Amino acid sequence: MPQARPDSASPPRALALSTVAFTVCFAVWTIFSIIGIRIKEELGLSETAFGLLIGMPVLSGSLVRLVLGIWTDRFGGRLVYTATMLLAAAATVMLSFATTYNQMLVAALGVGLAGGSFAVGVAYVSRFYPSDKQGTALGIFGVGNVGAAVTKFVAPFVLVAYGWQTTALVWAAALAVMAVVFWFSTEDDPVTRARRAGQAGPARPFLKEFEPLRDLRVWRFALYYFFAFGAFVALALWLPRYLVGVYGFDIKTAGMIGAAYSIPASVVRAWGGHLSDRIGARRVLWWTFGVSAVCTLILSAPSSGNAADGTATAALSTPVFIAVIFALGFFMALGKAAVYKHIPVYYPANVGAVGGLVGMIGGLGGFVLPLAFGALKDATGLWSSCFLLLFLLVAACTLWMGSTIRRMNAAPSPLPAE
Repeated sequence: MPQARPDSASPPRALALSTVAFTVCFAVWTIFSIIGIRIKEELGLSETAFGLLIGMPVLSGSLVRLVLGIWTDRFGGRLVYTATMLLAAAATVMLSFATTYNQMLVAALGVGLAGGSFAVGVAYVSRFYPSDKQGTALGIFGVGNVGAAVTKFVAPFVLVAYGWQTTALVWAAALAVMAVVFWFSTEDDPVTRARRAGQAGPARPFLKEFEPLRDLRVWRFALYYFFAFGAFVALALWLPRYLVGVYGFDIKTAGMIGAAYSIPASVVRAWGGHLSDRIGARRVLWWTFGVSAVCTLILSAPSSGNAADGTATAALSTPVFIAVIFALGFFMALGKAAVYKHIPVYYPANVGAVGGLVGMIGGLGGFVLPLAFGALKDATGLWSSCFLLLFLLVAACTLWMGSTIRRMNAAPSPLPAE
């Protein structure tokens, strides 16, 4: 598809503002990690009801990524990104006025739109960069994941001083302001401008946008991202509970370690994109899966009991556990960037649809895996059973990638390296 030539300032500006916008979106998307605790106390929610409430934005934000990605391909990222932020801000305002559990569930669905912005940003940013620089650009964009840490560090102070309703209003205002700034400070991507200037054909019929999803390779990339992103998010949520239950940390210390786990790994994602451009995304994924398999196998050493009543038995010392878990998060971050390096290379005209599906599956991992962790803990009595599940998951990724590469290399005309 012909592309309009952007001026030299357009790509950096689009990348910078998209990254800042995604940071704000991610901060809003994870707001229930803080205000949810106060809501649980006020409404007297059961653990099941509380889990559904805080998981609702993760679920809706994951499911909506496919549609938002397709709309971005068709209508342009500037419009879809701005609209997504404004709608998510409106839902967050609605949350602040909700008084019943059902009202909060509905508002939480809308708050989830903020998480769907990832698919929009990927499709928008990728159109400003050539293929040899897209890995770096998308890696930088993914640094917006630090928005979760912003919420964990800042929201408690606002919550204690002014209450959870005001916290929601402040986060909504920040997102609305970001939407306005984004609209007036960015421009349409080259493909959208080319279409409007008559230099490119119109968007394909809507159903045509889904055709690449029949390619098995898309689902293989989705499994990779289910591990690299979904398991990363799941561990970020599960880690504080693990540290309290196994090692007897107080909740504040466990929360700070959880935040420390999230921040460096999110920043490393930018380097992962750069490495994918320089040495190839496939090689980065080999390292990700290999090291992750070793780490999860080590962490699977049986740990059981409860530190609160003195029955906890930790197979690994605290320093060893923290060192291994941080190494795991580091390589997961590299893998997240490597997966998305593949998409604009193999599907340049369908980045929104394919990136949306891959992001949706990854986001669902962040919703499903914590539930699986809890179920395994209840069934086995082992805290470390969650890492055995992750070992099996990364082993499946490794085997699928290895068998695919062997088949590609054995073909009469080898396919391009991934």
